[in-house]
Amino acid sequence: MSNHTEVEVLLVEDNARDAEMTLRTLRKHNLANHVVHVKDGQEALDWLFGEGAYAGRNATKPPKVMLLDLKLPKVDGLEVLRIVRGNERTQLMPVVIMTSSREERDVIESYKLGVNSYVVKPMDFEGFSAAVAELGHYWLLVNQEPK
Repeated sequence: MSNHTEVEVLLVEDNARDAEMTLRTLRKHNLANHVVHVKDGQEALDWLFGEGAYAGRNATKPPKVMLLDLKLPKVDGLEVLRIVRGNERTQLMPVVIMTSSREERDVIESYKLGVNSYVVKPMDFEGFSAAVAELGHYWLLVNQEPK
């Protein structure tokens, strides 16, 4: 897959407002030209592994980063993370939890399962936008990914 068609960000977010703010911020800061947005955990897994509605998709190269909400329909974010970390093809893919949950058990379980970063979504637009811009800058431009 060439860099021009490579998916840089897989956004797994069921909240339409949060998804739109994330996409708008990434575009505004020119951080991701190729973003795929899915609305539930099962759709994320289907996209990652080329199954279900995405059967036949070339799933050999994961995105540069997955921004993953925890509270998702069908398959929750922790289960998505567990499956991603258990698969040889996706186990090294950076995963950033972006959630409204400040529950200590969610933070601990996420790190036990191998999340790269856990970010609680700021409630105000400016804070949310700044957090997404910082995450995008780090994971898309600064971080060195394995080849």
